[in-house]
Amino acid sequence: MSRSFIIKKENNSVRIDRFLADACPELSRSRIQKLIKDNCITVNEKPVKSNYRLLTDDKVSLSIPDLKEPDILPEDIPLDILYEDEDVIIVNKPKGMVVHPAPGHYSGTLVNALLYHCKDQLSGINGDLRPGIVHRIDMDTTGSLIVCKNDLAHQSLSEQLKEHSIHRIYIAIVHGNLKEDEGTINAPIGRHPIDRKKMSVHAKVSRHAVTHYKVLERFGDYTYIQCKLETGRTHQIRVHMASIGHPLVGDAVYGPKKCPFPHLVGQTLHAKTLGFIHPRTGEYIEVNAPIPKYFSNLLNTLRNKI
Repeated sequence: MSRSFIIKKENNSVRIDRFLADACPELSRSRIQKLIKDNCITVNEKPVKSNYRLLTDDKVSLSIPDLKEPDILPEDIPLDILYEDEDVIIVNKPKGMVVHPAPGHYSGTLVNALLYHCKDQLSGINGDLRPGIVHRIDMDTTGSLIVCKNDLAHQSLSEQLKEHSIHRIYIAIVHGNLKEDEGTINAPIGRHPIDRKKMSVHAKVSRHAVTHYKVLERFGDYTYIQCKLETGRTHQIRVHMASIGHPLVGDAVYGPKKCPFPHLVGQTLHAKTLGFIHPRTGEYIEVNAPIPKYFSNLLNTLRNKI
């Protein structure tokens, strides 16, 4: 893969590794530094070091070698299927399951389970590591996720995601008592300027992001809410709610490091409703993933404290 950038005035004197971390969020800082060391990144066709400070009108060129992808094997992992036909399958993803293979997670993922269940009937648009996957939810987020069995369905669903026409409702429990019964957070999201594993509303390079929230129940120090996604950025609900001072309960990345409920693992976020236009029939399909036990148990604990 090759990419190039012409440096604008606002990035004058910025370190090249910092610039590329913002411009290419799919690349980790360590990968960028290795690419620089291997002379895969040049400035004005000359190799530079990681601490090189860019000048206006510099031409930065990247020549990124393809990574050798490991073989991903089918695994007989039970799936909670909410809907399935010849084109799509909607699963209720459990807490703790990674959606697709990545470094450190080449087995036990949803893709491993789908390869076993669907055999060779998964779209190939996203490559060998992400067959059928058109959107993701975080490892510790539960709920509905759609997977495509062929390229026709994948292209249709990708376009619906791009147009923000897929109906997605999440439920969550957040810290604090929201002042308003409902509201909208319109704040662009990009890679955190310091911690590259996090996202932020204060990123230099960001993308449009909108979340609509509505209070379902109040518990004094905590609030049960519904979130409707207008866009689908990485960690969007987690980042947006934290940005207004109401991080998700259990979210140690964007909220308190110590969870007030010791048996809770990860954020209380559930992808409840998923609605879309079927790629073949044109009919509107909507599914609702039942509230998982960890979530309902916490709701009952909070209700009993009132």
